[in-house]
Amino acid sequence: MLNLTDSNRIRELSRRHLLQVGGLGLMGLSLPKMLAAREAAGAGDPRRAQTLAPKADHCVILFLNGGPSHLDMWDMKPDAADGIRGEFQPIPTSLPGYFVSDQMPKLARHMHRATVVRSMHHGVNNAHAAAVYAAMTGHDRGEIGGGTRPTDYPSPGCVLSMVRPPERAIVPQVHLPYITAEGAGGPPQPGFFAGILGRSRDPLFVLRDPNSPEFAIPELTLLADVSTERLALRRRLFETVDSQLREQAGVNAADSMTGFQQRALQLLTSENTQRAFRLSEEPDAVRDTYGRNIYGQSTLLARRLIEAGTRLVTLSWAPDANATWDTHGGNFKKLKGTLLPQLDAACSSLLTDLSDRGLLDRTIVAVFGDFGRTPKINANDAGRDHWNYCYSLMLLGGGFKQGLIYGSSDKTGAFPASDPLIPGDIVSTMYHCLGLRHDREIHDATNRPFRLVPTGDVVDTLLA
Repeated sequence: MLNLTDSNRIRELSRRHLLQVGGLGLMGLSLPKMLAAREAAGAGDPRRAQTLAPKADHCVILFLNGGPSHLDMWDMKPDAADGIRGEFQPIPTSLPGYFVSDQMPKLARHMHRATVVRSMHHGVNNAHAAAVYAAMTGHDRGEIGGGTRPTDYPSPGCVLSMVRPPERAIVPQVHLPYITAEGAGGPPQPGFFAGILGRSRDPLFVLRDPNSPEFAIPELTLLADVSTERLALRRRLFETVDSQLREQAGVNAADSMTGFQQRALQLLTSENTQRAFRLSEEPDAVRDTYGRNIYGQSTLLARRLIEAGTRLVTLSWAPDANATWDTHGGNFKKLKGTLLPQLDAACSSLLTDLSDRGLLDRTIVAVFGDFGRTPKINANDAGRDHWNYCYSLMLLGGGFKQGLIYGSSDKTGAFPASDPLIPGDIVSTMYHCLGLRHDREIHDATNRPFRLVPTGDVVDTLLA
């Protein structure tokens, strides 16, 4: 199957070649089953016709897993007291009157394109898993932590690939470079999986380092012993089976089976899919601008996938919840030493490339995390702790307004001072731009209906 939940399973499945064309059975193709299930889920759905005219066709989510410090990035308080204002200085941006951290000089040049929301809040302050889940799905269930569950609401990529599958033969959604654990050795965080939609709709997890010289995705290539001639023979054998089914089950069933098998083979062997993962085709100078690290090269890979037609790419910026943006200790050292330079290079390069290629207008770039950090700097080597009561995020392209600073926080960045929003508002607005009604029904395996975003609404002010 394409849908995996941890690195061990991915290694196991890779060894058995279940993703590769050479391992596909005649009547038990996992990918055709997935394609058939996707088709069946939409058939007869009266709300399917109620989708919206999309302003965006693609989305990249750079998820800063662990909780980025809004006070040291997007919502600085240079006039606050010592112990709150932090060590960084505000610098002017391309949006007159708006300032960001001096650790983000490249992103500062893109702020005229951005919507920045400085009044986010939700109900989770302790469990990263619960906060991540709220941020990604809009389902704020409070401090209910733990790993992913089959009863979870689905991630945006899982919904989008079901309702708006790609028009080309390409992987519909990809998650990279980590399935983030809830603490080292902990369970996978919820919010990135299909949940109630079923495991067949999980994303393709690419858990390899694109910065490695050996980076490749053998699961999406033919085995050495499967030639194109053998693949052609297999295709003709499918057609023979279909002709027999045509006599036994009727034309429609046979045609449908042929279609799903054809699409599976096209997806696994298409040039679009193959080429998207060939990072070696990128000039060294381009790769350098994104940053020669796992996150920079993952962001570049996201751009290549979007360019090839993938609907949504999610990048979770941490192997576990405490590894990167969870800066309880050494907040300023970590932000200045690695986190902000890497984000600044990767995100600014992504925006430049999407704009230069004419893709930014139809691609949402969303940059956010699970929550913010405390206004008060702690004594743990000048760290900041979890803070869900007020934080910031950034949205660009794909129908969002350019040069908008929405909402505000109080003088210490502790609470919203105007226009507070919740994650459900942001997820709803993203769905709206992508052509999906946020209040449409989705159904679980037992056909029980659920509202797509359980709480929240579209925020028209954020839209162009």
